[in-house]
Amino acid sequence: MEFNKSAIEQIFGIPVENCENFRRAVTHSSYTKEKEMPFVECYERLEFLGDAVLKLAVSDCLFRMFPDYTEGELSKIRSIVVSDAVLAQIAGKNGLSELIIMSRHEEKQGCRKLESVCACAFEAVLGAYYLDGKLNELLNYISEEFAGYIDEINKNSCRYNAKAVLQEYTQGLTKETPVYRVVAEIGPAHKKEFEVEVSYQDNVIARATGKSKKEAEQKCAYEACKKLGVIN
Repeated sequence: MEFNKSAIEQIFGIPVENCENFRRAVTHSSYTKEKEMPFVECYERLEFLGDAVLKLAVSDCLFRMFPDYTEGELSKIRSIVVSDAVLAQIAGKNGLSELIIMSRHEEKQGCRKLESVCACAFEAVLGAYYLDGKLNELLNYISEEFAGYIDEINKNSCRYNAKAVLQEYTQGLTKETPVYRVVAEIGPAHKKEFEVEVSYQDNVIARATGKSKKEAEQKCAYEACKKLGVIN
């Protein structure tokens, strides 16, 4: 797959200046290894930069949207908004995931659909735009693109932050914390699902499945919170 400048511009609505940075931003490390290219030609350095840009942009958005929220409340929402799950959902929806350049082996293994890969590429593109001097444009893009997700997460914070809610509840009772355990892994590597159970004081409270261990644990904690009457 070749780098597609116009596709990125169409997705983000922001002109691309330095094409080399954007080519790196959508290049997975497996491709650079396959082609024996220098490590710096993959997206990982740009991802590091884009991660900081994303947190700044989301923080700016949250600060303006919720003028009465405390630092702690804003941090909780931000941690969910910038998670791999949300970024991968956006990258899949807008088509960015289809632009990622990777090795033939990783492609066959279905790595293009992995949350971590999609999220990293998304952040790397933000890093490339930052180097292009497009911070203000990025702030506007994040404000528009993430507004719906932020509103949903704010309204249903318990669902997205159930692990923290459950831990606070159990520690308030006995100072003990819930224990999560993977009880099954289902399906091939590129479509694997994890079944997780959560127990408290050696009693299993709930079970749930998810596409990642984190997702399964959150769902499991949410079910546990409902059973314990912590949330409706």
